[in-house]
This record gives sequence, structure tokens and C-alpha cells, in this order.
Amino acid sequence: MSERTTALVTGANKGIGYEIAAGLGALGWSVGVGARDDGRREAAVERLRAAGADAFGVPLDVTDDASVTAAAHLIEERAGRLDVLVNNAGITGRLPQEPTGVDPANIRTVVETNVIGVVRVTNAMLPLLRRSASPRIVNMSSSVGSLTRQSGTATETTTGPVAAAYAPSKTFLNAVTVQYARELRDTNILINMGCPGFVATDLNGFRGVRTPEQGAAIAIELATLPDDGPTGGFFEDAGVVPW
Repeated sequence: MSERTTALVTGANKGIGYEIAAGLGALGWSVGVGARDDGRREAAVERLRAAGADAFGVPLDVTDDASVTAAAHLIEERAGRLDVLVNNAGITGRLPQEPTGVDPANIRTVVETNVIGVVRVTNAMLPLLRRSASPRIVNMSSSVGSLTRQSGTATETTTGPVAAAYAPSKTFLNAVTVQYARELRDTNILINMGCPGFVATDLNGFRGVRTPEQGAAIAIELATLPDDGPTGGFFEDAGVVPW
């Protein structure tokens, strides 16, 4: 079993996921770069290694059972355990997403990646996480998943555009994460949700106002929580995000 802290970041070949992997690698951790695309994944691994990180590629499609199972086997063979899982992979889905016109199949596709994919990966990795002395799970959410912020009447309290697929998928993810926290409350596993803020990535056509590195900060904070840290919480850089 490896003595080095081992983390897996899904959707880590670009954007926020890549910067999360870079930040954890800078701590001296061994970081698995989870991604579907072979070329992009290996290019990301090469960049991370060039920067001094102990990075390794993990072929991973969060919507595919066999792919997730193979990823768990790869990590077990390499490290013997998993210390930190960051569920970062996500999609926005096709536009338009106004609820009166959204394609139900579009909602189903988004939920399959953003929610069911997280459940699939988390459950596959839990046996490895249970072998860790201080296991952490970070689910990358978004403030658009906040019902409080979505129902605000003023511009400054209403987050994001009307989106009947993406925004509810993050609310769903938050709710599922709370259920994990309830089930795991008597273990040493801490599981929390992190909001990166409005980051400029290809997910939003690079319209965001924050850098991917800034967006990654909350995930790194939650991945390195002390043993008496919170669990089942929803956080951003400024603190707790309202439900």
C-alpha cells in the first residue's frame, strides 16, 4: 500500500478539474486524472508531471459501470487505497432549458452524469476510501443548485439563467450528498459539496469571471479538512452556501 496520499479527480483533463489535480499534486500527493478522452487525459498527465506532480491517468467515463469498476481496480493496484475522491465531472446539457420547452431526454442525460455518475463513482471507490486514515469526498456543486438563491426576487439574489436541466441536477446532487453524510456520519469519511463560483470554462463559453485556479480552491480546502471538519455541508470561498 502506498504511503503517499492518493486522490482521484474526475473530469480532470481541463478547467477546474485540472486545477484541482494540480493543487493536490502541489501538496505532494499522488493524483489520478480521471477523464474519458485518452488524448486529453494523457496530455493533462504530462503537463502535471512537467510541473512536478505525481500524476497518473485513470480512464473514466462516469456514466459507464464497466469503466468505473476498471478505474477502481486501477487505483487499488497502484495505491491499495484512496484517500480523497473529488467528483468534478459534469455537463450543462443542451440549450434551451426553459422548463416549458426543455426536452425531458436532456434532463435525463444531465442527471445521468451530474448525479447518477457521482453515485456510481462514489460507491465504487468507497471500499478503497474506507482503507484510508482520513478519507474525504468532495462533490463539486454550484450555487445554481441553491433553492434559496434560485428563488430570489432581486437580481443580486437570483443565481444563473433559467435552466431546468443543469440547475436542478445540482440541487439533486446536494440532496444526495446529504444522504451520504447521514449514512456515513459514524465513520471517518467526510463528504461535502463545493461551489467554485462563476469560473471561465468551456462549460459556460468562458463567460465566467473567475479563473479555474480560483474555482479549484474550495475543492482543495474540502479535500484537506482536518478530522474534526464538517460533513454534509455546502461551501464556497466566502463560507456556507444557503440551501
